[in-house]
Amino acid sequence: MLELDHLLLGFLDLGYASLDADQRVLFGRLLECRDQDLSDWLMSRRVPDDPGLDAMVRRIIAVAGASATTGQARDP
Repeated sequence: MLELDHLLLGFLDLGYASLDADQRVLFGRLLECRDQDLSDWLMSRRVPDDPGLDAMVRRIIAVAGASATTGQARDP
């Protein structure tokens, strides 16, 4: 899924460095989820049941959205 690749690679470039150790573990857990779930979450069609994963998804969307609209990264 090319859209997922763009979002996740963009986040790695623009937002991953600002994550603390626990958030990095959470990001790793997110990457272990099924592609269909990731697609639904990152395209805002569904919300993860896990609050931690939900927070990470919202962070990725925020970083990607800020980058797309301003050309610059803004990590919440």
